[in-house]
Amino acid sequence: MILMQGKGVSKGVISGALYFLRRHTGEITKTAADVDAEKARFAAAQQTAIAQLEALAEKCREEAGEKTAILFETHAMFVEDEDFVECIQSMMEEENTTAEYAVQQAGEQFAAMFAAMDDAYMQARAADIRDVARRLVDILQGAGECGIDSETPVILAADDLAPSETLQLDKSKILGFATMGGSGNSHTAILARTMGIPAVCGLGSELKEEYAGRVAYIDGETGKMVIEPDELTLQAFKNKYEKQQQRKQLLATMKGQEDVTLDGRKIKLYCNIGSPDDVSAVLSNDAQGIGLFRSEFLYLAAEDYPSEDAQFEAYRSVAAAMDGKRVIIRTLDIGADKQVDYFHLDKEENPAMGLRAIRICLNRPEIFRTQLRALYRASAFGKIAIMFPMIASVWEVKECKRACQAVMTELDKEGIPYNPDTEIGIMIETPAAVFMADELAQLVDFFSVGTNDLTQYTLACDRQCNDLGKFFDPHHPAVLRALKHTADAAHKAGIWVGICGELGADISLLPTFLAIGIDELSVSPSAVLPLRAEIRKSIAQTCTLDLLQ
Repeated sequence: MILMQGKGVSKGVISGALYFLRRHTGEITKTAADVDAEKARFAAAQQTAIAQLEALAEKCREEAGEKTAILFETHAMFVEDEDFVECIQSMMEEENTTAEYAVQQAGEQFAAMFAAMDDAYMQARAADIRDVARRLVDILQGAGECGIDSETPVILAADDLAPSETLQLDKSKILGFATMGGSGNSHTAILARTMGIPAVCGLGSELKEEYAGRVAYIDGETGKMVIEPDELTLQAFKNKYEKQQQRKQLLATMKGQEDVTLDGRKIKLYCNIGSPDDVSAVLSNDAQGIGLFRSEFLYLAAEDYPSEDAQFEAYRSVAAAMDGKRVIIRTLDIGADKQVDYFHLDKEENPAMGLRAIRICLNRPEIFRTQLRALYRASAFGKIAIMFPMIASVWEVKECKRACQAVMTELDKEGIPYNPDTEIGIMIETPAAVFMADELAQLVDFFSVGTNDLTQYTLACDRQCNDLGKFFDPHHPAVLRALKHTADAAHKAGIWVGICGELGADISLLPTFLAIGIDELSVSPSAVLPLRAEIRKSIAQTCTLDLLQ
């Protein structure tokens, strides 16, 4: 029996074969043994790449609109570009190189050529040619597309997952996650909770690639992972799995029930999502709305700035699917741990405190305007609300509202329908916003507390650092007092306040949230029914603020 201990970040017990995320890490050999064979390999890789890109284009056309699909169609054209192909073939023939080496070198040459052009559009094509070259090299080296090359669902193992990688995973093939690094706030953990599947992180070097293909058992509550368990351990896993299934059946009876305490205190249960694909999980878990649509994932999934139409289609589809329930869409929160190459952001020593989120939008009004136009256009198709992240000052909110007004004026002139009463809210995730809450509440329709970042900035603890352990404490009285101060300021101004950070799903804090007066909790879809069950047996009047002491 091989026993590993990590940290449980998404509850549940599951067993399955371990599959390690495939990334291109192989060295590229320069000299070829058989040039004709290399040319044949390249021709086959071309056809595979075109098939992949056409499939991606079709998927995007269904989910995000025609303009996003065009990106992948353009990449498919690059694969067959005569000059690009001639450069690769000449290098193989004249320098006796492998197909991988020729593709890599040709990609860099053409990318440099595009980058040196005066036209901004052509400069942006440098990233496209690099992506095409990378795809061809991956195919030539046998790297599976989208990270999972398995016919059956697996437990996905990795060091950790970047935000952009999560978008490319075939989620139907994932039973659970097991990672070497990561934390409860990592993107792997957040994805697992959204999907409602078990996940264990922080397994360290004990998680070895030599275990690939072996059946593992993971417990997303205790953080344990076992390979080839003994009879006693196996029976314990089976017993826990059976109890898990029984609990799921019990929670299913919560569907259709009201989110109200025994003494009549109502609280809204919303969901956090990262893409239109997540809406089905929101509906199946009977949430009252969407409290956080992380719009930056549209940018992370693209090779260039997503167009107004592409964004509009994504927002419209979610609003329509929610059928009149509130959908709060956060404007892009790029920066910090979510980097996008085509934004060309300077490298920062401390990106969590640098140019990110609303700061990028206010510095680059053309990007902000495109997103706001898409949001307001989509507001005609459902109950959309707009939320601005990383707010620290009153002037920032005023600038955001001016940008909104300018977009509404444009749409009026163009005769494009939108909802002029679209709600405007801000995220409270900096100590500055907490201290300015009284003034900020006069300018917006609602607050939503981002407890992940609020904890980070309040305690001076990097949320991405795996070694801080007990020092990163969302239960810290300072964090809870910040919540209380924010809620008091919101209610004094007559607006509602919610929590959209991971802390909202912490059932142990529900009595404190009720005592503070939180009006809404936005959580992963899988957390909705457990929270509802707890709310319905709570008595709000008996809840105390003891944890704030």
